[in-house]
Amino acid sequence: MVFARRQRSNPDIWPGFVDALATLLMVIIFLLMIFAVSQFYLSDALVGREKALESLNAKMGELADLLDLQKKENISLRTELESSVSRELGLTSDLAKLRIELDDSEAERTVLKNKVVVSRENITVLKQDLIALESIKKKIEKDAAQLKLNLSARTESLNTQKEISKATKAQLALLNQQMGALRTQLINLKKALDISEQKDKEAQVKIANLGKRLNAALASKVYQLARYRSKFFGRLRDVLGDRRDIRIVGDRFVFQSEVLFPSGSAVIGNVGREKLEQFGKTLKDIANKVPDDIDWILRVDGHTDQRPIRTAEFPSNWELSAARAISVVKFLRKQGLPAKRFAATGFASSYPLDKRRDEIAYRRNRRIEMKFDQR
Repeated sequence: MVFARRQRSNPDIWPGFVDALATLLMVIIFLLMIFAVSQFYLSDALVGREKALESLNAKMGELADLLDLQKKENISLRTELESSVSRELGLTSDLAKLRIELDDSEAERTVLKNKVVVSRENITVLKQDLIALESIKKKIEKDAAQLKLNLSARTESLNTQKEISKATKAQLALLNQQMGALRTQLINLKKALDISEQKDKEAQVKIANLGKRLNAALASKVYQLARYRSKFFGRLRDVLGDRRDIRIVGDRFVFQSEVLFPSGSAVIGNVGREKLEQFGKTLKDIANKVPDDIDWILRVDGHTDQRPIRTAEFPSNWELSAARAISVVKFLRKQGLPAKRFAATGFASSYPLDKRRDEIAYRRNRRIEMKFDQR
């Protein structure tokens, strides 16, 4: 009995130990599986990052090549601009010479016209004198014929008639001599008139040639202004990027009003100031490169939608559109640009881009347009 009691007093711990070992083994296996899976995902992530790094290295190489190409293009553009400036100086000098020649030709043409007018007046006077002399000659010839008819009947006054006949013949001879001199003068005046007309034709041809050269020079100015305008719009595209609320339409740069102004206001907002500062920097950079003899302006046009406004500050859309255009001009002037290069205009709702009557059309029509043009 004592032995039996001792046997019951010692507990059997083996099954619990086995369970603990099995549990520990399962935990270790579970941890090993988690470690293997994490190693797999880490290796996959590392491979992906290596590929991404290789792709980034390739893109960096491409960007470096593009940067080299851009630098070369900038050098060529700078060389082209310097050559354009030199050609512009040459064209300006030629234009000044052409204008001087044109003025001289105009003066010479005026003198020739005055001479022609005087010659024509002299010819008119001489023709009138010639007509009068011919009338006198006819009268004298008629009187001589009458004297000859009366000669047989007036034998008693023959001596007197002979003297009269001699005087008449002398007068006729004098008249013939005067008529000959007048004919000579008429011939000389006609020759002078022909020479004057020929010189006038030559002067007109010369003036036409000068006009063509002047038109060519002016066309060159317009072409150069168009080049600066295209550079200006290209720079603005790069600076402002592709935005739906800021667009380039034809030869105009269009800001939607919501970008620059709060609703019903002509005070430029913070976002509008940032955009106009970028715009002003680009415009100032281009303006410094435009030659002084190209008389350019930036026309700022304000447009509203069709819905009327009636406030104490803006009684109508005309005042609102004009005030917004003037606000933009004042802001750009503060960027260091001269006042003579700006023109502010308000068009209200007179020129809508979209004639529909919905919110989308209203938003499109509320805008500020800027045009780089020649005055």
